[in-house]
Amino acid sequence: MAPSRAASVTGGHLRAGRRGSGFAWPVPWVSSTLYVSVLVGGVYYDVAGAGQDEPARTAVFAGGLVALLVLDVTGRHRLDARPPARSALALLAVRLGLFALVTVFDGSGLSRALFLLVPFTAYFAFGRRAGVTLGVACLGVLVTAFTLTTPGWYTRAEYISDLLMFALGLVLVVSTAEVAVGEQAGRTRLELTLRELEESHRLLTAYAGQVAELSTTMERTRLARDIHDSLGHHLTVISIQLEKASAFRDLDGAAADRALADARRAARHALEEVRGAVRAARAQTRHFSLSEALAELVGNDDGGRPVVTLELTGREDGYGAAELAALYRAAQEGLTNARRHGDASHVSISVAFGESSARLVVTDDGEGFSPSAGRDGFGLLGMRERARLLGGAFDVRSGRGTGTVVTVTIPRRVETVG
Repeated sequence: MAPSRAASVTGGHLRAGRRGSGFAWPVPWVSSTLYVSVLVGGVYYDVAGAGQDEPARTAVFAGGLVALLVLDVTGRHRLDARPPARSALALLAVRLGLFALVTVFDGSGLSRALFLLVPFTAYFAFGRRAGVTLGVACLGVLVTAFTLTTPGWYTRAEYISDLLMFALGLVLVVSTAEVAVGEQAGRTRLELTLRELEESHRLLTAYAGQVAELSTTMERTRLARDIHDSLGHHLTVISIQLEKASAFRDLDGAAADRALADARRAARHALEEVRGAVRAARAQTRHFSLSEALAELVGNDDGGRPVVTLELTGREDGYGAAELAALYRAAQEGLTNARRHGDASHVSISVAFGESSARLVVTDDGEGFSPSAGRDGFGLLGMRERARLLGGAFDVRSGRGTGTVVTVTIPRRVETVG
């Protein structure tokens, strides 16, 4: 947004109405230097005898210039409380009055240079158009004054020279104001850009911390799901087999030995999955096959309850490792829940690979539960999160004595080339 041009004129220069608002101001010593130069030149002109010997006239001339100098020093304190545009207009009017007074009582003609300050200060206060317009107006006033006071002035070289020098001075002061305003505007933009960069750096630092914290939380959640789905399943199998071995130790030694062997095999599988998870965390190099993993999961059954059947349709080619892993973890968790909580006698696992999505259904004939009773434990929550993160859907249907049906649908990601 462009900064406002309204600024307060104080002490021979324009001060910003608010710090950092983008207002421009002339170099403060320009007007004071010009006042002193005109004062010294005019007084010397009169004292040296080149002008009229009128001490009162010289005193008024000098007094007007001293008043302008005082205005440079004290104007700021008197006008600070006023609105910037009103202050600028008021001070410009006071200056014009003093300029006219000094010019009337100046015998040397040097005071005409004071009017160069009118477009100079107006350029800073009100912009380029105001500065150029007032500069042309000052030139017109000078031509009018020459015409009214000196008939045929345009035929005299000194008047033409004065007019050309004044016009050249106007061009110089307007050009100087243009450069100064551009430089000050550039400095203001640079300061604003630096502040914005500092703020952006602060926000980026804060966002980086939030992203790191979120990433850590997501990784912890993922590890918790993996531990629950993988190790929880194997530990459940081990627990069931050890209970079976303990129960059959005296009645059927062979059955107890088979249960112990199955428990040891489940422990080995758990250890292999832990090692595989560590390797996967370091580098995803091994291709994951869902059909092989599910066949191994079903094949690890102890031959007792529940009886697990597997049905696969379609091809898993084209599905990513993340999608296949999510389906596998859902099947693993569904089987674990059927064994641990459902006391099911039969569990069926079916996977259908389609062109756009894959669908997993785990059905058991166990005791079931009421989903509305708040039994959506960590395992079901993990399945929901996995499906949601991959843009899929999760559904569980169960009831007391009617078993449980878990359905997970995962969309197939389209690989982009290029």
